[in-house]
Amino acid sequence: MSTDKALFVFVKTNNMLFKINLSIFISALLMLTACNSGKPKKPGTEKGKGPVLIDVSVAELRTYTNTVEANGNVLAGEYVQLRPEMSGRVVYVNLIEGRQVEAGTLLLKLYDEDLKAQLKKTESQLGIARKTEARLKTLLSVNGLNQQEYDLALSQVQTLEADKDYINAQLRRTEVRAPFSGSIGLRRVSNGAYVTPADVLATLQQINMLKVDFVVPESYAAMVANGDLVSLISEGGNKHTAKVLAIEPLVNASTRNIQVRAVVLPGGVLRPGAFVKVSIDVARDKKALLVPSSCIIPETRFKKMALIRQGKAEMVTVETGYRGEDKVEIISGLAPGDTFAINGILYLKPGAEVKIRAVKP
Repeated sequence: MSTDKALFVFVKTNNMLFKINLSIFISALLMLTACNSGKPKKPGTEKGKGPVLIDVSVAELRTYTNTVEANGNVLAGEYVQLRPEMSGRVVYVNLIEGRQVEAGTLLLKLYDEDLKAQLKKTESQLGIARKTEARLKTLLSVNGLNQQEYDLALSQVQTLEADKDYINAQLRRTEVRAPFSGSIGLRRVSNGAYVTPADVLATLQQINMLKVDFVVPESYAAMVANGDLVSLISEGGNKHTAKVLAIEPLVNASTRNIQVRAVVLPGGVLRPGAFVKVSIDVARDKKALLVPSSCIIPETRFKKMALIRQGKAEMVTVETGYRGEDKVEIISGLAPGDTFAINGILYLKPGAEVKIRAVKP
């Protein structure tokens, strides 16, 4: 008689309890599972079988703008710190703060009585020297004088004329005149003060023509040209327009930026030294093949896209350019009229059959 004990399970069905041998119960479950696994599956439900359902788009040239923003600093058209050319005591001041003056206006005068006395003395000596030179020239014409004596008299005249010119130059240095038309800033000197060339008397700024300086990355150097229009936004939100005047040919070695200067066109109110935001359209309504950035498949060295040709997927290597918020410019690898997948890309393999669900712009 066997000593093994049989194991049983109890199954309740329709309020009736059945006692079943455990080994028989497990065998029945295995047979049922095997029967269910042998049923045929619907086409396309098995992984990797059947066409992939995707949405596509057709490549076409589109116009786009590529706006680059930079920080700008407003400058006066012309700016200078007024300083005297020599030391001396101020005897006349015409520095009216905020006043618009014309070029050449006398703004300040230093004491010059000593120079005027020297000039008067030199002019007197020059008059005598010229009369002497004239008499000797008459004698020389009749051979009553040798050439050397006449040359000495002529040299004396020329020396005194040079002394006169030098004193007149010194007198001009006692004057401070407006080098250009502009507005006078705050005055820093009073009548009677002793000033030196190191002292700033006031500033003179040309505010009827303003400029703005800003920098752009080196990569955009070829996309900015003289005459281009740029947009300015001041701190108060006011908008202005400026025209590119010049581009610094030297690239900053530390920042890899280039400096650009533009002239602010008339209209609106700006002050020298103000901060503005500069917007530059470096694309200038360029036409290019733009695709959604989600269509690009990045790899280690290349970028690829899934093109759809004759109902099958084909992976092609592309080169990208401008990248916006959601669009990427395709420089090579894609041609106008090509159909490319815009979703389901992760499930596509080269040569895989596809089924187009919708064509989106």
